Parts: sequence; C-alpha cells; structure tokens
Amino acid sequence: MYTIELEDVQGYVLREYGNMEFSRFVLLKIKDDIQAKKWINKICDQLTNAVKVNKDELPDKGLNIAFAKDGLTAMGLHKKNLDSFSPPFKEGMVTDHRHRLLGDIDSSHPDRWEWGGQKNEAVEIILLVFGKDKPTCLNYYEELKSDFDTNGLREVRNLDGLTLPDNKEHFGFRDGIAQPIVKGSGRTGPDYNCVNPGEFILGYENNYFVFPDSPAIFKEQGDTNLLPPSGARPGYRDLGKNGTYLIIRQMQEHVDRFWDFMNKETQNGDDSINEEASIKLASQMFGRWPSGAPLSKFPDKDPGGASDDNDFLYYDDDRTGAKCPFGSHLRRMNPRDNFEHDSKEKSIILSNRHRLMRRARLYGEPIISSPTNHDPEGEVGLYFTCFSADISRQFEFLQYTWSNYPKIKQLYFDPDPIIGVVENPEEDQLQQFTIQGEPFNKTVKDLKRFVTIRGGAYFFFPSITSVRYLCTLPPTPKKEN
Repeated sequence: MYTIELEDVQGYVLREYGNMEFSRFVLLKIKDDIQAKKWINKICDQLTNAVKVNKDELPDKGLNIAFAKDGLTAMGLHKKNLDSFSPPFKEGMVTDHRHRLLGDIDSSHPDRWEWGGQKNEAVEIILLVFGKDKPTCLNYYEELKSDFDTNGLREVRNLDGLTLPDNKEHFGFRDGIAQPIVKGSGRTGPDYNCVNPGEFILGYENNYFVFPDSPAIFKEQGDTNLLPPSGARPGYRDLGKNGTYLIIRQMQEHVDRFWDFMNKETQNGDDSINEEASIKLASQMFGRWPSGAPLSKFPDKDPGGASDDNDFLYYDDDRTGAKCPFGSHLRRMNPRDNFEHDSKEKSIILSNRHRLMRRARLYGEPIISSPTNHDPEGEVGLYFTCFSADISRQFEFLQYTWSNYPKIKQLYFDPDPIIGVVENPEEDQLQQFTIQGEPFNKTVKDLKRFVTIRGGAYFFFPSITSVRYLCTLPPTPKKEN
C-alpha cells in the first residue's frame, strides 16, 4: 500500500472538481519577480490540495497554479536546476520535431495558435481558478486579479471553461469516465484499473516499480531545507516530489463537420437523416454511446441515462472487436486487456503504463450536439487537460503511437477517427474507419478532421511545498535597457 502526502499535492491531479461548474485559467507573465514571489507565497494557503473531501463538505471554489519553463526562469530557477526537468517540458510543445510528432500540422500548426505558439507571447504561469458556478468563480478571480498589477504580474489571456449537464462535451458524448485509480489516493476500484502513484505524482514508484525522473536542485539556491531528499537522484533535494506535469491543449470541435459526416455516411435511400444509424456510427468511433455506456456491454443501442460504467474488459467479451471496434477512440487510448496479440495479463500491464489523468473544460456556446442539432453560434471546443509524470511515455506516446499511427491490430489505414486524422492527406494516403463484423468488415472511407488545435503548453504542476520553495529563490538579474 502506498501513502501519498495528499495535503502537499495540488488537488486537480487527483480531484476532478466535479462540483466546480465554471473555471477561469489565467495566463500570467512576471514583470517583477520579487513582488510576484511574495504574492505567490501568500496565496499558497489558498491552494486546493488533494485530500479527499466528503460530498457535503466540498468547497465552493478552488485554486491551483502551474509554471511553464519560461515561468521557472522568470522566478529565478538556476539553469542547472532547470536542466533537471524532463526534455519535453524544457523543449515545449511547439518545436519542429514535437509538433510533427503530435500531428499539429495544417490548420493545427502552432503558427496559427491563439496562445502557446512561437508567434504568441510566451506563457509563464497559469493560475487555475474554479467556482461552483460562474459568479462564484469570477468573483474569486476578481479578488485575485486586484493584486496582479501591484505584485509584479501581468495578465496575458483567460481561458474560460464550463461543464455541461451529465458531463457531456460538444460532440454530444459523456466525458471523463475512464480514469485510472491511483493507489493511495483514497479511491478504490478493480485491480486492472489501479496504477502506482508514480505514474502521475513524482517522488513515488511508478508501474515499472522505479522512481520517475524528477527535477532536483543541483545548484544550491533558495531555502532547500523546504525540499525532501530525492528518491530518483540520491544526494540531491527533490523539487518534483508531490508534483507532476500538466498538459493543456485547446481543441476546437467542429461539431457541424462531425455530424454532417455521420449523417451522410448513414443517410436513408431518399437522402434523409437516419438519426439512429448516425448516432451509432459516431458511437462506434468514440467507443461509447452518448450516455457514456460502453459499446462492449451495449453494442446495439444506447441504454440512455448517464453512465459512468468503467468496469469492463475486452479479451473475453469482445476479443474480435465486433462490439467496440478496434479503431475506436476509447479502445485505442486504453486497450485494457486486449492489446495486439498479447495475453490478458501483459496487455493490462502495458495499457497501464500509458495512462493519463484526464480533465476537460468546455468553451463556447454550451451546445450538446446531435445529428439534428449541430450548428453552434461561434467556435466551440474544449480545453483538454491531463496529468502525467512522464510526458513522453504517456501523453506523447498516446498521441503519436496509438492515435496518429494508422496501424493497430489488423488495421493498416485507420488513425484515431476523433483526434488522429490528417486534415490534408497525401494523394495516396488512405484514412478510414473499420467496423469489425461477420462475415466481413465494414469500412468508412475518407475520414475528415473533426478537431483543430488552437493552443497548448506543457507546465510543471508543483507540490504546494515546491511552490513555496520557488518563492525563496533569489531575485533574477535585471536586464539592461
């Protein structure tokens, strides 16, 4: 049994803040690091931690903070200490290599991003403000904002997020169901869905039963007595303990394009919409029905309601993919006990080494689209947010290898139909979705790109103790005019 220091872990990594219906993520720049560090140290007492809270005691508001690489530099972290962070975090999301790896090309190219791209103002700090409703969140934000200017901080951009009834996203599907259970977090569940805390929190053993690489203090600076010894780097202080990495991607959802495609592929002989068939095809691509019910349990029809059912496997119940297609988004992102030709046991081990702790907040008109209702006013989408202790092995691996790569199981031309399709494929590049069946498979050809990346960044999501430590760093040298 693992014991996590939950009071030192910032809450959003382990708590979904499901009662917080509205959020504002504030992108900040540091103008004066001395004043900024005083203010950040002051708000440490307000940071929401990961201690489990009874439903009747949930707070009305929440607050967390994270730092981009440039933010740590602006806080005064020495280069030798910054170099101890993982390469993806240091390099960022928009290098030539990484944006191709992630599939951020064409309309999703970082040069076209609204924030986080190389042509945008550098991201330094993100303040995550939550409230039980919009007024509560924005009132709390205004309280915090009143101190920005006088405390050396400048607001660059706000990312306002909301949740919809039954936790639906704009395509119309219930989201956030298949979350891993972290041992020691206070949550329980089936063994196959439980992972060691080091998959998501630095300073603990991961699913390889080793300590994940964690940033450490190689160059003495600040009050290092605040930091614990490093388990991954003996002899040094651990800056990462009880922290993790936060990944944010702003994803525009083209709900009109999505449902037009489903409707066209399933239309009746007179070209009218076959709503039932359209929803089924969309559900086969997602791997769940709009209610959240898994296709592997309900292959023919959505049982309705709002389902949080995550207690299912594939090997015994759907080994051939006849219920939930192999190429569906759900099955690609978490093959559970049926990866390629591996045994059940080996498949679960492999799957659980590539999990994400996912969060999402929606933006734009609060539309829950459907085959007959998919014309929102303005842009809609979500702020896809996730946590991982190893950006490369978890987030980037899933995006590149299990989403963008078209070869999986017996499939050869099937990228993830929701997030892996290329907008402008090469002339001979096939992009299709295969539905397994007897006596033959059905193939949906010429897939379209349904999402566009509009911004994103990698952040260090430190422990509350590490936030306090960063506030003890000496002043940064003033740049000459």
